[in-house]
Amino acid sequence: MGRWQDMDLEELEEQYSPSRWSRRMDSESVIQAHIDVTTAGTQKARAAAHTLLHVPYGDGEGEKLDIYFPADSSETFPVFVYIHGGYWQCLSKDASGFAAPALLSQGVAVVALGYDIAPRGHMDAMVLQVRRSLAFLVKQYHRIRGIYLCGHSAGAHLAAMVLSTDWTEFGVVPDIRGAVLVSGVYDLEPLLHTYVNDALNMSLEVAQRNSPILCVTQAVPVAASCEVLVAVAQHDSPEFRRQSQEYSQALRSAGWSVSLLDLASVDHFDIIEKLSEETYVLTQVILNMIARA
Repeated sequence: MGRWQDMDLEELEEQYSPSRWSRRMDSESVIQAHIDVTTAGTQKARAAAHTLLHVPYGDGEGEKLDIYFPADSSETFPVFVYIHGGYWQCLSKDASGFAAPALLSQGVAVVALGYDIAPRGHMDAMVLQVRRSLAFLVKQYHRIRGIYLCGHSAGAHLAAMVLSTDWTEFGVVPDIRGAVLVSGVYDLEPLLHTYVNDALNMSLEVAQRNSPILCVTQAVPVAASCEVLVAVAQHDSPEFRRQSQEYSQALRSAGWSVSLLDLASVDHFDIIEKLSEETYVLTQVILNMIARA
């Protein structure tokens, strides 16, 4: 496959349309199934767990988070922070709690982050919101024993941007011990030329300053204490797979502890949906990462 710069618009849109690469069902069906599965899983998790829902971390309409507490939350506990995908323009925290039961059963609290999606939200604001939400968590909840970020698709991009944060302006340094980046986009420039940018309306400057692959060098100081897992699906598009490979290599070259996990027999959507299953390989990898720390 050639460079994205050499692709015509049709091919570029194909590469950045994850639903077209699923082997399970057609494009529209796989998106609807993803919404249904994650929403139903979240409702089930909310019904079964001790939760704090719609906790405001700022004044913006989308600046709210949901917290799912493990059964014994009297002691300190690790926190798994999930950032949803949806190409920065759909989904919400109300479909982001589906992984909670498998983690809560192992004593891990789960936070589902909300942020202002496009067109209300723009890229700079979304990145700032996610950073501010983590600062809020650390200041508000003193029993947190390590934060483990997890983002899917656009959420993986936002989680990756967190890794390049200069925390001095936030007055606190979150103890981020792990980051799990699932089927993400780490270079936004190719998206400028596709339908994805219709709602985002990014300029080249905005895309570049919010591209994790261009921010890696800024992230080095905290690299020693944070383990990064970049996960990609067998049935992600070649461009998504390339982006994951190149970003993990860029992190490695900058001294980060990083591993690339290529998951067989899954696509862009069920790679993350299966986190609701305790026996799923990615669930086990995450639990092992937390246990090691």
